[in-house]
Amino acid sequence: MGEKIKKIKKLKKIRIHREGTNTLMATLLIIAAIAVGLWYSFDNKIPFWAFVALFGAVWLVVLNFYRCPIRYFNGDTEKVVVAPADGKIVVVEEVDEHEYFHDKRLMISIFMSPFNVHANWFPVDGKVLFVKHFNGNYHKAWLPKASEENEHADIMIETPDGQQVLCRQIAGAIARRIVTYAKDNEDCYIDEHLGFIKLGSRVDVYLPLSAKPCVTMNQPTTGDQTIIAKLP
Repeated sequence: MGEKIKKIKKLKKIRIHREGTNTLMATLLIIAAIAVGLWYSFDNKIPFWAFVALFGAVWLVVLNFYRCPIRYFNGDTEKVVVAPADGKIVVVEEVDEHEYFHDKRLMISIFMSPFNVHANWFPVDGKVLFVKHFNGNYHKAWLPKASEENEHADIMIETPDGQQVLCRQIAGAIARRIVTYAKDNEDCYIDEHLGFIKLGSRVDVYLPLSAKPCVTMNQPTTGDQTIIAKLP
């Protein structure tokens, strides 16, 4: 069934994420304008080259942040949970989830540094039951309290065999904007973009306790590629 689902996926091919197009173009124009001004304002070209080197490097860091590789998960997606983000594993543990499930869940969390790709992918195939956004604080994303107290967006997904998976996008101390593309009652698939979080932040995935984790603490993850768990 997983292979059949993959054949009907609506794959989004984006190399530079649309969330960064305007920012990249605007900053590039500003840098270019200032550089031209420095070139013609000083006989000594040291200010020009120093500015170009410094802000050119900054612009390349921002460009790296907004890149969005085209990725396809190779293999059967049935009962597979993939990493929804690039980063590293900061939590693999059983937690009490009181908001929706009211029982224990296996939580796997991925922290994204400013140097990671910040596009988010759906972790499982299924149907989006609902999407909810919550305002909140901006604690450092790797702190345990960030999961519940920080601004976040919750996406509840039901897999084809009826298991519910919660994916939570969390804003961090620097990240102040969460973008969620998931919509209520829409089908969703691995390889599709769930959303985007600007600058360093975190994504939590809540799974049934019977799910088998496939990652360990501090393990690096690649969004839409790394298998983080398998559902029963």
